[in-house]
Amino acid sequence: MSHPALVVMAAGMGSRYGGLKQLDPVGPSGEIILDYSVYDALRAGFGRVVFVIKAEIEDAFREKVGRTIEGQCEVAYVFQRLDDVPEGFAVPPGRAKPWGTAHATYSARHVVDVPFAVINADDFYGRSSFQVLHDHLRTARDGNVHDYSMVGFKLENTLTEHGHVSRGVCTVDAEGYLQEVRERTRIQRSGDRIVYTEDGENWTEISREATASMNMWGFTPSLFSELETRFRSFLQENVDRLLKAEFFLPDFVGRLTKEDRAQVKVLPTDERWFGVTYREDKPRVEQAVLDLIRQGIYPHNLWG
Repeated sequence: MSHPALVVMAAGMGSRYGGLKQLDPVGPSGEIILDYSVYDALRAGFGRVVFVIKAEIEDAFREKVGRTIEGQCEVAYVFQRLDDVPEGFAVPPGRAKPWGTAHATYSARHVVDVPFAVINADDFYGRSSFQVLHDHLRTARDGNVHDYSMVGFKLENTLTEHGHVSRGVCTVDAEGYLQEVRERTRIQRSGDRIVYTEDGENWTEISREATASMNMWGFTPSLFSELETRFRSFLQENVDRLLKAEFFLPDFVGRLTKEDRAQVKVLPTDERWFGVTYREDKPRVEQAVLDLIRQGIYPHNLWG
């Protein structure tokens, strides 16, 4: 059986952070967060990496990532293009952004034909997260329903100290399968509590043990035919709001599970998420990487 592939969504520019945060070094030898993710994935057994990027960042991305990762494994690049829509649809005038994370995954349909993982480029997921996802993908088999998976983080392990974050908060059944993902766009710490708001005024406490999705998914190639169908439906259903509407991966997967088209096994991890949501996060991420190097998890020079 072929090794699973890793699809990396790297087209976002990080508006709150300011600049192309995917290429901002956090390691002592100039490593970016993505370097550590790919390193962990290759050690877990993934065999190929597909980067989903915007055409306008190709040169910078190849220069920063290509000179290291291309020497470690087979690499492919695909562009998330605004005009990559089903036949018969036209991009409305005034639409500037691509169509969201489900669309980013859809962009890889021509280069992936094995079970695969999908991750964000700018999130640090931890070694064991890649291992449990790889091991599930090695045995993933579609039957009457699609056999998908998601790495589930403890909510308290996914927060920043410097503001609010958006997280997919999950409901998981007794057998460990995903029932629902609710996107909470403003979650933050409040003293010893974790709270969220939908309107900016009324706050609700949420358990620190809640399962959070960090967009770390496992899929079989059946996903692409589902994306083709659902993307067309998305464009039809949102015809009056196509300037802003986004085709999000958690929403898409949630609909498949509700319709019994797919089952999603939640793979728990105790790893701590690190990411640079705000510029103030960067020193914490750098320190976390140094701590892992001291523990022997990573070498001082990752690709050296």
